[in-house]
Amino acid sequence: MRNFLYLFVLMLLFSCQEEASKQLETTTYRAVLKVNDSVDMPFVFEVKSPTELVIFNAEERIEVDEVSYKNDSVFIKTPVFEGFIAAKLQDDGALSGSYIKENLNRMVPFYAEKGTARFKVNTQAEFDVSGNWETVFSPNDDADSYIGKGIFKQDGNTISGTFRTTTGDYRFLEGVVDGNQLKLSTFDGAHAFLFTATVTDSTMQGQFYSGNHWQEPFVAKRNESFELPDSDSLTYLKEGYDKVSFSFPDSNGNLVSLKDQRFKDKVVLVQIMGTWCPNCLDESKYFAEFYKQHQNTDLEIIALAFEYVKTEAQGFENIQRLTDRVDITYPVLLAQTGTSSKTAAQEKLPMLNRVLSYPTTIFIDKTGQVRKIHTGFNGPATGEKYTEFKNEFESFVKQLLEE
Repeated sequence: MRNFLYLFVLMLLFSCQEEASKQLETTTYRAVLKVNDSVDMPFVFEVKSPTELVIFNAEERIEVDEVSYKNDSVFIKTPVFEGFIAAKLQDDGALSGSYIKENLNRMVPFYAEKGTARFKVNTQAEFDVSGNWETVFSPNDDADSYIGKGIFKQDGNTISGTFRTTTGDYRFLEGVVDGNQLKLSTFDGAHAFLFTATVTDSTMQGQFYSGNHWQEPFVAKRNESFELPDSDSLTYLKEGYDKVSFSFPDSNGNLVSLKDQRFKDKVVLVQIMGTWCPNCLDESKYFAEFYKQHQNTDLEIIALAFEYVKTEAQGFENIQRLTDRVDITYPVLLAQTGTSSKTAAQEKLPMLNRVLSYPTTIFIDKTGQVRKIHTGFNGPATGEKYTEFKNEFESFVKQLLEE
């Protein structure tokens, strides 16, 4: 059904092969992704020029420079990720179309009109939810239940922050507390998240939506001392293993392994990631800069990309797009196509007890021994936790380099 809808949208947009007759106005738009008939997932973007715009999520600014036109339609593609918005330009300046992820056969109705308010506020906030919240997602489902930590700052009705989990964070969230209703959203081109909840001064009960394909409940209680499990203890080598081994192709078709001369007597970081993963993008930006700063040391980084696209050609195309955009100079190998399943990823790396998260980083010393495996990534949205991660990371790598 989704394939049919996707083709139908493209047929409408390309029904007449004419040059663009309309363009985006240089103004701010309030955009909405329709989760269902009664739930909207809003975000805000500002058009800087007909071919450039900026998406806002709290402190995050996503610069978009891939905006094209055909007939009376506009196509907006965010950096790195494959998802794009295809929409008709209406006479009044509004937009109506879809957010499309072709390889996952996903399409979410989209519309936008001029405006700056992400969420409309009707009443004064009854509670201030600033602080830390011990959170459980899918609390009534033993198989799918998992924990998180909400970190929020509130000023009047306005709120920002994120949820951290053992596998990463839920990006830069921005929204409001309207009466006793919390509303938070984010859109980064790969993920579209919405959190809604009824709040008191010490509890939350709500729903988490990811696009229009996933929904789960969550509950939270205020707990300033709550901490998530140690990210360095979740993934580890199985009994009988003391090293990691693999052999995957680079973009030139050459098989690369840790036995190659390039990695001999070096500290090596193995990054398990995917080009579709926003947390991996955050980590890749940090790693790319760190690698440049240490290019004259005994440090190597090698990334293993686990891609859901259907073909190797598409996988390498996405890798090239990532490396070009982020200026990654360390090798990114194609480890898997056709699925982003963590179970399938673990089968490619059978020495690991499990692959719990994209990203996961394996720290290997100069003798080839695994010294630490770090699950997830606390990105810029986590504030102090991001700073803490960087300090710990840099201190540990320095230690390995000095051995």
